[in-house]
Amino acid sequence: MSDQSAITVNFGRPMPLFPLDVVTLLPQQVLPLHVFEERYRQMVRDALDGAGQFAMAVFEGDRWKQDYHGRPPLKPAVCIGQIVQHECTPDGRYNLLLQGVCRARIVRELPAREGRLYREAVLAPIGDGGGGEGGELEPMRRWLEDALAEGPLAGMAAAEPVLALVRDEDIPTSAVIELVGFTLTSDSAFKYRLLSEGNAAKRAEMLRVELESLGDLIERAGRQRPEDWPKGCSWN
Repeated sequence: MSDQSAITVNFGRPMPLFPLDVVTLLPQQVLPLHVFEERYRQMVRDALDGAGQFAMAVFEGDRWKQDYHGRPPLKPAVCIGQIVQHECTPDGRYNLLLQGVCRARIVRELPAREGRLYREAVLAPIGDGGGGEGGELEPMRRWLEDALAEGPLAGMAAAEPVLALVRDEDIPTSAVIELVGFTLTSDSAFKYRLLSEGNAAKRAEMLRVELESLGDLIERAGRQRPEDWPKGCSWN
């Protein structure tokens, strides 16, 4: 995880957009990307000539399935990413590592112009970017440590490596919550709620509720003894 305090974003300039159908990046997370479409290869080339940044956006609705190569509508919240590692293959494709830097919202998308294949927008930050430290998030960190050390969440495949992150006091609590939120939850709608919420304390509470619900689900599933079910039955 790179030092985000050294990364700045110029909100006075348009930001390239890379939209996908689900949330793929939150601040602090590192996303591997294989870029092969010509419009996004152009985007990466332009980004590398500048600050090395672009925003991961999310399609609104299902119109993108019929209009993927056009300009289907986008949800307002995005995550600005910093290219921290890149490799250009002989055929012009890119392998990237993209570090999530901060939340932002689309203020207005720029019209298409000749020669530019990708989409750009004017963005504004979501939240104050302060991280919400100062002790207000520490109870959530302790709760995460207890929940992942014992109880139903401890049985998750990712529990042990995530617990190691929670216990690493060199990682700020705000960063821990971002990483846990993306790693232990799979619901795309919930991840978008995390992306669009600018208040760190509110994100922490949202995550606690979601993980408590997941723990209850795991406990209920464990009590069902699926090995004893009649053939063809399932637990919902």
